[in-house]
Amino acid sequence: MSEKELDYKKLKFKSGLEIHQQIDTEKLFCKCPSILRSDEPDFIITRRLHAVAGESGEVDIAAQYQSSLKKEFVYQFYKDNNCLIELDEEPPHKINQEALKIALQISLLLNCKIIPITQIMRKTVIDGSNTSGFQRTALIAYGGFVETTFGKVGIDTICLEEDSARKVREEGNKVYYNLDRLGVPLIEIATAPDIKSPEQAKETALHIGEILRSCKVKRGIGTIRQDVNVSIHGESRVELKGVQDMKMFVKIIENEVLRQKKLSDEGKPTKAEVRNALPTGLTEFIRPMPGADRMYPETDLPLLKISRDFLNEIKKELPKLKSEIEGELKKIGLNKEMINLLLNQNKIEEFKNLLKIYENPNFIAKMILLFPKEISAKIEKPLDKIERIFEEIYGDVLIALNKKKISESDVKEILTKFAKGGKFENVIKTEKADVSDIEEKIMNLIKNKPGLSINAYMGLVMGEFKGKLDGKNAMEIIKKFVK
Repeated sequence: MSEKELDYKKLKFKSGLEIHQQIDTEKLFCKCPSILRSDEPDFIITRRLHAVAGESGEVDIAAQYQSSLKKEFVYQFYKDNNCLIELDEEPPHKINQEALKIALQISLLLNCKIIPITQIMRKTVIDGSNTSGFQRTALIAYGGFVETTFGKVGIDTICLEEDSARKVREEGNKVYYNLDRLGVPLIEIATAPDIKSPEQAKETALHIGEILRSCKVKRGIGTIRQDVNVSIHGESRVELKGVQDMKMFVKIIENEVLRQKKLSDEGKPTKAEVRNALPTGLTEFIRPMPGADRMYPETDLPLLKISRDFLNEIKKELPKLKSEIEGELKKIGLNKEMINLLLNQNKIEEFKNLLKIYENPNFIAKMILLFPKEISAKIEKPLDKIERIFEEIYGDVLIALNKKKISESDVKEILTKFAKGGKFENVIKTEKADVSDIEEKIMNLIKNKPGLSINAYMGLVMGEFKGKLDGKNAMEIIKKFVK
């Protein structure tokens, strides 16, 4: 039977999503930056994890399986990116309030009820990706929903938790992890098993994704992870990890249904297990499904209390969805390309703040979206470093523009010099053309090349003055001599 012939209602298909999205702040329980590293680490730490019995006297099946592999875990540590908390050598600090605020914004946009007092928990993690052997997580909201064209899908729970260490490679029985990602704030959204078809699963994921991107979350590969739970005929649930590619989303679920149906037709039970989604649309076994009893209270942290006043402030500042923002940006004259770049690069807030200083939306968009890439390529410096450097001076550059100390045509050169290490007070000083002879030079240029269009003369003038003359002023002078 092909996927086109599947009758999901007859198969009693049930599905739910788990979406994990990194929040763009410092780490959740310390002040370390959440920046990924590719250079050589300062230290290497090696550890092993052992499965032990819990309060019930039983060893978790997934922990037992992982322990049987006898893996050795090697952690890469950076002095300026990590601290003793990531090594589990120091108690966690209080929860990051900015990350909590963003997680609550997302919860409210998903129509959830907020939990006013909650216990931060330890979730057992046994693959070595957490140095402590557990992940800190807090249930902050529940009982929400999203609307789809196929019907409403419930949001069961929303948790704020810390991300795991980043797996670098495996060599024999050694697994190498980078601690740069460990502790990055992560919001986990779990839907109810209300999804009745692969198409509805995809629509639900896209809708939740739009809400996430309206808030301050990280962008790019690896910043969001989507897992899909699938079952048919009321049998055991199978969790599909890493269903990332939206083009393959439906195909992966369809193939898993076909796999489970084949087992059912052969009289074999579906095992409760975790499987990895492959680029081909198929899946492969990773491990058995973890047991339910793997959550314990975090004894190093107090109860998390969310006050009514704090929540009311958040409600007043709920971000707008992508469709609303697109409409607003279109009204102020930005084209579709610039709007998409602002949204995709998560620069809406930065753009709006700079627009308060200098009221030229197209120039500001060009300055923060295009100039950094061009300068990065020109001077061969990493783009992320260039962007961090420029964030310090964008406001000062625009203030100088307002005071007419510089012109828009000077800005790229000023930023380039600053990126090369120049001091702002020095690079802001640009050589300006002598006002007394500007008109005469432009008039002579037009006389020497009669019959050209205004735009052609504009190109010649700007080439002649090489950034020493503002484009607006140049056009005004040209129009005096070209009728």
